[in-house]
This record gives sequence, structure tokens and C-alpha cells, in this order.
Amino acid sequence: MNALVMYDRQTDTLWSQFLSRGVRGPLSGTQLEILPSLQTTWDQWYQLHPDTQLLDKGGRYNTDSYEGYYRGGSAGIIGESNKDRRLPGKELVLGVNTEGLVKAYPFQTIVRQPLINDSISGKQVLVVFDLTSETGAIFDRNLEGRSMGFDILPETGDGIALMKDRETGSTWQLLTGRAISGELEGMALKRLPSFYAFWFAWSDFHPDTALYEGGASAG
Repeated sequence: MNALVMYDRQTDTLWSQFLSRGVRGPLSGTQLEILPSLQTTWDQWYQLHPDTQLLDKGGRYNTDSYEGYYRGGSAGIIGESNKDRRLPGKELVLGVNTEGLVKAYPFQTIVRQPLINDSISGKQVLVVFDLTSETGAIFDRNLEGRSMGFDILPETGDGIALMKDRETGSTWQLLTGRAISGELEGMALKRLPSFYAFWFAWSDFHPDTALYEGGASAG
């Protein structure tokens, strides 16, 4: 379905990148543990994590062989299996799948609305987007049994976007979900498994996905 398939060297099981699950072989059906990650620029990452370790590949980061594919109209190698016309096929979305609850947030929407207090079938979520680095993340906005509401703060000039919760006025880093000052300093929101995808790929794997269209849930 146009998505990367990996194999492990121990059992030759085939693994779906999109599903994080074995799809053929001895470990078929086995789910991999998903670890939080952030697809962002090096500058943004280094601002947030100045003590980070870096995998040095000898400078082999200068070109992207897929640039033509990003700009083109083709939907992968085999085309779409689920032609969902709610969005153009190559529209980028930030997708989340948490406990079977699936929803997509179009980039064209979140660039205009970089902080969204939302819910997915009753689960309270926080969607954030940093415009400078074009980085998105999704958090569970329930903290110790309390549903939190957030508002974005004006830029401070240090490159780290911030937000404030409505309940205590504590200040949080937008992309890490960590409180850095105020009553809740040191607390952190739980990251939810989310990643960027083309709409045609997301809707192929999740034909019943909800789609955020803005409006009342933004508050």
C-alpha cells in the first residue's frame, strides 16, 4: 500500500512502517513499541535539546532523492486504494492513532491554527505546530485526571515556542509538552503517537479516519 516494508535479520519477518506491526512471517501480528519522536529541523531540535547526541553520516544530508515525488501528482507506486476526496491526495496531514482513535489534521489548517484544544471521540488532545520549523506534535491534555486547556504565547526570540495553560497559568514548551515555570513546573504532557503523511496514504490505511476541519473544537 505504497508504504515502506522492513524485514528483521533474525526471523525475516516483514514489518509495516505505517502499522508498526509484523505483516508476514514468524512474527506476523506482533506490534512494535512506538517511541516518541519529533520530525523537525536540526536548529529546532538543538534549541530544545542542546546536550543531544548526533549520528554523523559524513555530511550525506545535502540532497533528497524524493523531492520530485513530493512535488508530483502521483500517489505512490500502485496508486490510491481508497479515493477519499475530502483533501487532495498529496496534502500533508499530521495523523494520530491512539487506542484505535484515528484523526488527521491537515497542514493547510494547522499552519493557520498552530494550537488546537481538540477531542477524539471524547479523548482530550492538544495539537501544536511550530511555524518556524514546520514541526507538529500531539499530546494527551489530561494531566493527573484534569483536562487542561492551552493558549499559545507570543514568540520570545530564543527560537523555542511556548504556551500557557488556562487552569494555573503555567508556561510550557510547545513542542515538548513540558512545563518550565509556574505551579506545574516539571510536569509533562504525554506525547501521542503521531506522524506526517500524505492524505492518500493516511486514508488508505485508515479509511474511517476523522478529519479536523477547524471550528468549535479549536477552543
